[in-house]
Amino acid sequence: MNEAQLTMKRLIAALILLAAVALLSACGGGESAALIDSAAETAEEVVDEAEAELEEETEVEPLDEAEEETEAEPEAEPDVEAEEAAPEVTTISHTLGETEIVGVPERVVALEWTYVEDLLALGIQPVGVADIAGYETWVNVQPELADDVTDVGTRQEPNLEAIAALEPDLIIGVEFRHAPIYEDLSSIAPTIIFNPYPAEAGPDQFAEMEETFLTIAEAVQRQGEASEVLADMEATFAEGYDQLEAAGLIGSEFVLAQAFSAEGGPQVRLFTDNSMAVQIFNRLGLENAWEGGFEQYGFSTVGIEALAEVQDANFLYVVQSDDDVFANQADNPVWNSLQFVQEDRTYPLGGDTWLFGGPLSAELVVEKTVDLLTE
Repeated sequence: MNEAQLTMKRLIAALILLAAVALLSACGGGESAALIDSAAETAEEVVDEAEAELEEETEVEPLDEAEEETEAEPEAEPDVEAEEAAPEVTTISHTLGETEIVGVPERVVALEWTYVEDLLALGIQPVGVADIAGYETWVNVQPELADDVTDVGTRQEPNLEAIAALEPDLIIGVEFRHAPIYEDLSSIAPTIIFNPYPAEAGPDQFAEMEETFLTIAEAVQRQGEASEVLADMEATFAEGYDQLEAAGLIGSEFVLAQAFSAEGGPQVRLFTDNSMAVQIFNRLGLENAWEGGFEQYGFSTVGIEALAEVQDANFLYVVQSDDDVFANQADNPVWNSLQFVQEDRTYPLGGDTWLFGGPLSAELVVEKTVDLLTE
């Protein structure tokens, strides 16, 4: 019952009383008084009953504590801003497993020169590099390593304390040097390890170079830049091929060497077909004259005498200016008897032409080779 219904019942009670009074006036006597009393009683009962019904209908059962808390506390809305701000996690597969990298690495330590070059190609200056002096001696690519990069020891035995002091958010190493300290490196920062020297059943070293470059690009979220770098490299290959074709050199034979002095005499590395360097020359339309078979590191180590097997080919080589092994052979009759020596077909690529590098070194090898063979 609502307030309007209660008011109506009160009105009915009042009418009952009025009717009783009118009857009293008409009839008079004791019976009329009794009738009025009875009408008043009836009217009071009607009003009381109406009020009781209204009170019963409007009474609300109390909520228990749990219900009170539920109604008192509005449902929490999801924190959209917090979800959007959460850094992305990238999982990188590498030679020693998988590594999770949170966000975009900004402080990267590279423990192998190839990966230093890869970072520079992607527009990233590493904060730490192993053997900076050696890198600057053997590797000649643009952009150069910045002056404020910290040297973190040798490539074979990097200084873990120096690395940790740099507070890196990514470390890049090579399996044959850094597998034994992988756990130590990983305790400092997320670490990814690569193997640039696949087994015979695996890809050649050039294919591995490209794959690793793309993986590093993914780790630092520079995939777009990586695609551009590889496209530029392929364009350099195509241009070099066209120049050699114009010079009538497609299909000509070469032998590629890297040499240095060692105990017991000069050491000459002749590069095999599975090496990255020979794969680059093949893309230029040149043929490797050295039939050394598969070698894990992509080269056979020989003496000067072994060069007689490839003397008909063009001889391209890398030596340091302060250790020019071949210039020191002026009095060696074996060297002087070689056909490529007699015909002046020896071509120095320069000591800073890195034959184990990434895309930038590959372009440099092509440019220097084409210039030397076509001049």
